[in-house]
Amino acid sequence: MLASIPSPSSGVVHLGPLPLRAYAGFILLGAVLAVYFGDKRWVARGGRKGLIADMAATAVPAGLVGSRIYHVLTSRQDFYFHHPVEILKIWEGGLGIWGGIAGGAVGAWWVLRKQGISFLPVADAVAPFLALAQAVGRVGNYFNQELYGKPTKLPWALEIDADHAPDGKAGTYHPTFLYELIWDLGVMGLVLWADNRWKLGKGRAFALYVAAYCAGRFWIEALRIDDAHMLFGIRLNDFTSVILFVGAVSYLVVRRGAGPDEVPHQETAEAQA
Repeated sequence: MLASIPSPSSGVVHLGPLPLRAYAGFILLGAVLAVYFGDKRWVARGGRKGLIADMAATAVPAGLVGSRIYHVLTSRQDFYFHHPVEILKIWEGGLGIWGGIAGGAVGAWWVLRKQGISFLPVADAVAPFLALAQAVGRVGNYFNQELYGKPTKLPWALEIDADHAPDGKAGTYHPTFLYELIWDLGVMGLVLWADNRWKLGKGRAFALYVAAYCAGRFWIEALRIDDAHMLFGIRLNDFTSVILFVGAVSYLVVRRGAGPDEVPHQETAEAQA
């Protein structure tokens, strides 16, 4: 049994004058994996190879912008007001998943709309691998020693040094980044299994991803001790999780039996050309 999980002393590796930051690197790796596997899944459904990469060229930057905006608006507003340049330092952490999903969805919708392709079939195709991207991205939080939970002495407790501890004293805390990483991989498996069994379409695979992720985020968020806005005595991310969970489950109920997705005609034609 592990006595605790040590944290890395630094999240930056220097290649000469060039700093390589683990946080940014794992977010990029997650995006690359999501595009790679999402494209394979889309092609397997009869879609055109390369569409997901084309879409990601806009959706990923839009998602990063959206996630940063969400973080800034829901935390440390006074700090960013007095230090606006800090808003640009995304490599130091601070990306809100809800803003990322919203921004990425808008970017993807815009690209697909220009090509005359329905958003929902594509969303269903990439849904499980959005969870994979989130899982990989959470490793970056480990290197930044951030987003950990309450103090604990459990065998898998995470060691946090004095510079990153809330009270300025080194200690061991719940590795909530690891909890979410494992949960996200479970969400990916659930969506793939459910879609294979019931042929989820018309946005239902995407809705299942949202509902399953929110269910996990709710209990993981309850363990976190970082500063957060409160709404009716509940952390804002928990409040958002509940709203999105209810919305996603309602969508699944209303659209039950909707059948599998149909790939747009132009996509099918191009794939067979």
